[in-house]
Amino acid sequence: MLELRNIGYTVSDGKKENVILDNVSLKLDGRFTAITGPNGSGKSTLAKIVAGIVTPTSGKIFYNGEDITPLSITERARLGISFAFQQPVRFKGITVKDLLSLAAGKPTTTAEACSYLSEVGLCARDYVGREVNASLSGGELKRIEIATVLARGTGLSLFDEPEAGIDLWSFSSLISVFEKMYKKTKGSIVIISHQERILNIADTIVVIAHGKVEKQGAGKEILPTLLTERVCRALAED
Repeated sequence: MLELRNIGYTVSDGKKENVILDNVSLKLDGRFTAITGPNGSGKSTLAKIVAGIVTPTSGKIFYNGEDITPLSITERARLGISFAFQQPVRFKGITVKDLLSLAAGKPTTTAEACSYLSEVGLCARDYVGREVNASLSGGELKRIEIATVLARGTGLSLFDEPEAGIDLWSFSSLISVFEKMYKKTKGSIVIISHQERILNIADTIVVIAHGKVEKQGAGKEILPTLLTERVCRALAED
C-alpha cells in the first residue's frame, strides 16, 4: 500500500514561492488507480515525488508501512517501485533485449524477452535485437518501456501520462496493454492521465486541482461526475 501524508512541494522563481502541492494526503491500496486533473495541478510532480525523482518540501511517504521519504530513487526501485516517464529515454547502442535484462536484474534469454514484448503487442522477432534509439516511434518506445516494467515485476508501477506524444492507433494499442497488464499483474498500477479510456478501466480515481486532492473514490462513481463537468466547461467556453 502507498500512503502520502501531508505532502507539500514549493518552488521559488527568485521573486516568490509557488505552491505546486499543498498538504496532499492519500492512501492508495487498489490494484489500478488513475490520478487526473487540470494541466499544472501537480499530478506529474506527485508521481515523481513517489518515485524519488523529486524531493517534497514537507510530508512523508510510506510504502507497505515503511517510511521511504529519505530513500533515493535507486533504493525505492529496489523496494519494488517502477516509474515510466512521459517521454521514454532512448539508449543508443543498447538493444531491446539488453534493456529488458537490465530491468529484470539478470540476463534475459531471447525467449523471455520475446515473451515480454508479446505481452505489450510487439512482434518480438522485429524488436528483440533493435537498438532503443531514434529509429523507434513514440508508441513503440512506450510499449517497450511497459515491457521493462513487466520484466521487473514490481509491486508498484507508476506511469506519467503514457498517452503523451503518441498517435491514436498507438494509444488504442496502449489501452489494450494496460487492460492485459491489469489482469495479470500482482502489484498496483498508478497512472497519471486525462484520457477517459484510461480512467474508465481504473478501480480508483483521484482528482487533483490547484495542488490539492479534490476528489477520490471508486472509478465508476467519480468518472461520470468528471465527464459531466467536462461537458459543462465545453458548453460554457463555446
